[in-house]
Amino acid sequence: MTEPDEVLVSVDVETAGPHPGRYSLLAIGACLVDDPTRALYVELQPETEDAVPEALAVSGLSMAALREHGRPPPEAMAAFARWLEQVVPGGRRPVFVGFNAPFDWMFVHDAFHRHLGRNPFGHSALDIKSYAMGRLGGPFADTSLARLGERVGGLGELPHHALEDARIQADLFRRVRDATGPGPVR
Repeated sequence: MTEPDEVLVSVDVETAGPHPGRYSLLAIGACLVDDPTRALYVELQPETEDAVPEALAVSGLSMAALREHGRPPPEAMAAFARWLEQVVPGGRRPVFVGFNAPFDWMFVHDAFHRHLGRNPFGHSALDIKSYAMGRLGGPFADTSLARLGERVGGLGELPHHALEDARIQADLFRRVRDATGPGPVR
């Protein structure tokens, strides 16, 4: 059996609000879907002062603490790109995997382009919720974490720590991938 051309990378972010145009990317967690011990976690200095209090409450992150102890965004994104180069063997490409990937993707894609001028993931992301719809069948309403947990095994709640969430997402992806269900449409 040959190795696939792609390496699946589970990515989760914590942010100061709902979109990167106004709100900062505050933390990134990433791990390989098939080896979650190979992981990266970085907290970033906020780039704006704008924050939605509920977003900060969910993650428990502090804008003041991150201004003091977070990494400058260009440095954090360079570290993420270097980590991807280390864990994705030459000739293979990283595939961004996320639970509700559109949200996490827009922040990561924006930050990579603003600070590095490129996104190592290219221009696409694999959404676990959409993947579950295709793999297991059923409506989008059945793709919540709780509903998927009922179908593929209990996963518990997300702690809203970017690395821990990325690891839980990796486990969820593997469970959906390996589940018995209708499979791909033929």
